[in-house]
Amino acid sequence: MTAKMDQRLFNCAIRTTMMSLIAVFLLSASATGIELKKIQVDDAAADENKLIFIDARPVKVWQQSHIPNARSFSWESYTRVDTAGVKYRTFPPKELSEAFGKMGISHTDAVVVYGDADTSWGGEGWVAWVFAWLGHQGPVYALDGGFLLWQKKGYPVEKNKGKNFPAKKYQIDLQPDQHISAVDIAKAGNAITLVDTRHYFTEWLPGHLPGAIHIPWEKFYHGENRQFLSADELKKLLTDSGVDLDQPVVYYCTGGIRSGFTWMVHELAGLGNAKNFEGGTEEWDQTNK
Repeated sequence: MTAKMDQRLFNCAIRTTMMSLIAVFLLSASATGIELKKIQVDDAAADENKLIFIDARPVKVWQQSHIPNARSFSWESYTRVDTAGVKYRTFPPKELSEAFGKMGISHTDAVVVYGDADTSWGGEGWVAWVFAWLGHQGPVYALDGGFLLWQKKGYPVEKNKGKNFPAKKYQIDLQPDQHISAVDIAKAGNAITLVDTRHYFTEWLPGHLPGAIHIPWEKFYHGENRQFLSADELKKLLTDSGVDLDQPVVYYCTGGIRSGFTWMVHELAGLGNAKNFEGGTEEWDQTNK
């Protein structure tokens, strides 16, 4: 009896160790690999001619008013249903690189991603994640306060349907570690913390990933200008919600947009050890039918 018990304890220890190793393998390279930093509106305006601005809001909103020369890159235009029937899948890397090149964006350019959180659904974070996934070699800045604060401070804006910029070559240095699949998550089990960033009543309650903690993505910004939480504010939010910061964190939503925002805020806070589950519940549900 003792021998059998010892064997069961041994097997349990092995399984726990394997799960931990899987999590470490999946998330050990979870740092963005890019130079992702927060930038204040005044600083961005001062260096406007040295930066390329990426507007993550819907195209129609961008057309009404945007930062001068800002390129429109909305998740609505660069996601689609994949061959497995999963909605909101980000375009393949080659198509993304071609799109950036046609916009006059090189892989070495300094870019500023911005939105307003509301109409973009946090798409500025998804754009930052796309750059991390493609292995962007230039700095990537997230505009704190976004278009709302830019406009409020009286900096120039323009209204048009876009301009033609000289095409550039966008070279991909794909970072597979920035991507995590439903299969990877299932393998990791309890060795990772899942954070569901969706709406509580309409999305979380009807169903969520096993063991997930719910923190709506709106909690990751504050104020009328939708500014990002500071490191201290984010740590408090996560720990108060039961997130163990010593364990890898995987953020998810329906299709990686809102969770892209929360992932970005996590990275900007310097906490590291996090991933954006780009496939979201759409991929999870298709995989676990």
